[in-house]
Amino acid sequence: MNLRRDVFQAIADPTRRAILVLVATNAMTAGAIAANFDTARPTVSKHLQILTECELLRQEQNGREVIYHLNPHKMKEIADFIEPFRKMWDDRFNKLESVMKKYQTKK
Repeated sequence: MNLRRDVFQAIADPTRRAILVLVATNAMTAGAIAANFDTARPTVSKHLQILTECELLRQEQNGREVIYHLNPHKMKEIADFIEPFRKMWDDRFNKLESVMKKYQTKK
């Protein structure tokens, strides 16, 4: 049975978020990614597998090496989903700031 991985579960893990940050600026091999962590290489490979299954990373075969690239289209989907929530919180913080300024001027 092939389970579909949830992108938000994938980015909930701090190691996977760190991998995304690493690969965002520079495509890397699994070995180069693993060198940035104090965990076993198979553990990093499992994280890479999850990120690839969620399509946050894409693989490119280069001879015997596999190069991992960030998938900006999938990242944009996440950003698009989060944007209304960010706007909502910005609006709430702006209202709070307004109330606080009114309170301070009354003192």
